[in-house]
Amino acid sequence: MAYQLIEIERRDKGVTWIQIDNPPANAIGKELMQELEEAVEELTHDSKTRVVVVASKNSKIFLAGADLKGMISGSSDLVEDSIADNFIEKESARMQSCFQKFQNMPKPVIAAINGYALGGGCELALACDFRLMGGGKIGLTEVSLGLIPGAGGTQRMTQILGRAKAMEMIFLAKKIEAKEAEKIGLIHRAIDRDNFEEEVTSFSEKLAIGAVKAMGLAKKAINATDKSLSEGLKVEARAFAETFSSDEPSIGLAAFFLKQKANFLEG
Repeated sequence: MAYQLIEIERRDKGVTWIQIDNPPANAIGKELMQELEEAVEELTHDSKTRVVVVASKNSKIFLAGADLKGMISGSSDLVEDSIADNFIEKESARMQSCFQKFQNMPKPVIAAINGYALGGGCELALACDFRLMGGGKIGLTEVSLGLIPGAGGTQRMTQILGRAKAMEMIFLAKKIEAKEAEKIGLIHRAIDRDNFEEEVTSFSEKLAIGAVKAMGLAKKAINATDKSLSEGLKVEARAFAETFSSDEPSIGLAAFFLKQKANFLEG
């Protein structure tokens, strides 16, 4: 389909890039969220797409936060405080739902961060499976505005960093560069900005030649860790059984017994 605010680029080995292009600042709004959700739907059902990379056409900004002026303006048009609060809550839930689709996508998703990822930009990156970062800074800075993260940031940052570090990052509205983000585990890898695209490509292709169907099922089980242990184990068992519905186990096991490296890309 035709997109206005993103570009879909299919590259080698089943790696597909979603390039966000919403000038001037890549702000997240209803139209962009709609296109991102449609892209997730399209690429989920695209058998040739094995790995998804979320990137930005803006060299300085990965993704800006929500349109706060529009949110405030929309709520101010409503008379009763309870109705206004409900409007803002729905706007928050709308962003949460959009970003959750990337977390639920049954394929590996990489956030390629080569610019500022603050507020909503950080929250989208946290919803991806991997975060590779070159330039810019990353952080949840909403408290500096008297707000809190509202697109899943309080939940995902706590899961990734732990309660103590998440509270430090959020309460102090810290903005950190790639090396520090890698050190505390907020991103997976700080990479050279000059070779950013090449390193992202190398990492994504390494995933793409693997058993991506099994990765998707493992992701489903990992996502279930926020449930009770017993429920999470049930999801894992169902996902384990589902791996045998694809040809990946036969490819992997055959290669194992032949003492060869499995080639899932041609499966």
